[in-house]
Amino acid sequence: MGAGVSTVRVDTDRDSGVAVVTLDRPERLNAVDLEMVRELVRVWGELRFDDFVRAVVLTGSGERAFCTGIDRDAVVPQPSSPYMQDDPLLRIGPKANDLWKPVVAAVRGMACGGAFYLLGESEFVVADPTAEFFDPHTTYGMVSAYESMLMAARMPYGEVARMMLMGTAERISARRAHEIGLVTEVTEPGGALAAAVRCATAVAACPPEGVQGTVRALWAAREAALAQAFAQAPHLVALGNLPPARQAELFTGRRREFRLR
Repeated sequence: MGAGVSTVRVDTDRDSGVAVVTLDRPERLNAVDLEMVRELVRVWGELRFDDFVRAVVLTGSGERAFCTGIDRDAVVPQPSSPYMQDDPLLRIGPKANDLWKPVVAAVRGMACGGAFYLLGESEFVVADPTAEFFDPHTTYGMVSAYESMLMAARMPYGEVARMMLMGTAERISARRAHEIGLVTEVTEPGGALAAAVRCATAVAACPPEGVQGTVRALWAAREAALAQAFAQAPHLVALGNLPPARQAELFTGRRREFRLR
């Protein structure tokens, strides 16, 4: 699996049993387009069958961003029925693809919006000091539904509510993310990937049956509540989102200033 692909790169160390999955669109701040959706689905599926891989590290290419969510230039075809709205980001995470090998996320730079679909399905997050977390949905007239639900399972309610409701006006620093439990470690500058690989290597050294059973048990503690919440998300999005043209106007006129806390 070491072969490069256009938007997702996979590098596997057969000795350690660790695969590093890299979102590889740095020129677009690793935003997710439909090709990346397809490639992530393929990658997670292949990792399910690769018994040499016992742990995974997920990161983003470049220094500016881990992932900035859906690419605003992506055209997502939608059925005409309001009961069948398609959110392609629901398919990008490891758990959504039935992968129960542990995933450690290494975040450098921005992680926002749809990035939480990936962070929400990772076991834990290691961050570079440059990491910044925020959700721009409300600023642009959109409902933060799935993102809020995933982060509410990982962060104190007041913290996730503040992040989601403040939109682009405020970002959570790596330090603050560590204080509230979103991040488990803040490394030295440039050290997030190495630290995540170090953790994944230690996990991969354990018998995989026990590790994967533990991952499944941890997710079982959360998935019932998430399933009930997710069932409400399409209706909330349909009711609360502004028309796409108005969203685009707000995005074009977006404020550049923000507070980092």
